[in-house]
Amino acid sequence: MPFLYGIKNTVFIWFLALSSCGNQPKTDRAPVQTTVAKEEAAVVKPILVAANQTEKYIHLLKGKSIAIVANQTSVIFKKEGHTHLVDSLLALEIDVKKVFAPEHGFRGRADAGEKVKDGTDINTGLPLISLHGKTRKPSAEQLKGLDLVVFDIQDVGVRFYTYIATMQLVMEACAENNIPVLVLDRPNPNAHYVDGPTMKAENTGFLGMTEIPLVYGMTIGEYAKMINEEEWLEGNKKAALTVIPLENWTRDLDYHLPIRPSPNLPNDVAINLYPSLGLFEGTNINAGRGTEFQFQRYGASFLDSTQYSFSYTPQPNFGSKTPKEQGKVSFGKDLAEIPRMSEVSLVWLLDAYKNATDKSLVFNTSGFTKHAGTKILQQQIESGLSEEEIKATWQDDIAKFKKVRAKYLMY
Repeated sequence: MPFLYGIKNTVFIWFLALSSCGNQPKTDRAPVQTTVAKEEAAVVKPILVAANQTEKYIHLLKGKSIAIVANQTSVIFKKEGHTHLVDSLLALEIDVKKVFAPEHGFRGRADAGEKVKDGTDINTGLPLISLHGKTRKPSAEQLKGLDLVVFDIQDVGVRFYTYIATMQLVMEACAENNIPVLVLDRPNPNAHYVDGPTMKAENTGFLGMTEIPLVYGMTIGEYAKMINEEEWLEGNKKAALTVIPLENWTRDLDYHLPIRPSPNLPNDVAINLYPSLGLFEGTNINAGRGTEFQFQRYGASFLDSTQYSFSYTPQPNFGSKTPKEQGKVSFGKDLAEIPRMSEVSLVWLLDAYKNATDKSLVFNTSGFTKHAGTKILQQQIESGLSEEEIKATWQDDIAKFKKVRAKYLMY
């Protein structure tokens, strides 16, 4: 279990857990501890993720046949290391029948967008059913015989991060088949703000199933409640939903994820920059994939080399078998030292567009619309609007969303 120490508004977290999804890159934050004067030190209670609070939900599982929607982040923290939720529940003699695996798979090793196959977990022998392959929504046959589905996956609070779409489709399938859903809440490292363009109804899909801003400032448990109560499930159905809350967490904490949430989010900086640099996913510009600094840099061979002192060459690696601009010297900017962000920035996207030697190469229009949630953002960039002018057009939608969001905040 992680231990948390605070001084005034600064929070330091000591995590001994290491990622189970592969070797950590050199840029991962090492466990740190700070020494301070006794008169200034204020001990803060440790943050408890819902999975750690077994006493609050184990009675809901006993004597029932359950499935778990999980990946490498679905763990119970201990003083030294962690155990996977599936392993822990099996040890407690809970009848786990199967595991549903989201994008990147149960062990978190597949590339972004790569189809994940059904299989068998070699550690437990449990059937693994992919929700990022032939199907993204559990079928009635796959849910047959289950009494409960548990959802426990670390989110990062960005609309196009697909785990919230997976959760929504799982809730929808369970509502249709009268199976209760239990969501185990986890902190959102980008919960301290709401920002970005709002998804438009005509563009909804797996990169954004509901009309919410790019950064929505909610934990996955809070968001599950919003999905349910706002009747966003198909047919306006509601799932029989239970959310187990966090303890000792607030959304203004600078929370460090001890386990890489997906292959290309290796550290705190990448997770914090992901809302802004993730928009490059809808362009032909590389955002650090194929390096050890994913979502901490951007560049392309068609950006004007005279405008940049920084360059790099993307190559296939863990998490990116075929990165954009593979093998090409890419000119751009290194953002690894950027301070913690509390807004979506368009500065870098505008910079890249301005300095493209051939502007027709920048946008993959359909992909950019899916990520931005609206066709308007690309049009605004191409027409030369400033960041301030563009962001002013987001504010009415953000204000409307915040009013709805307020009803479901738990922390």
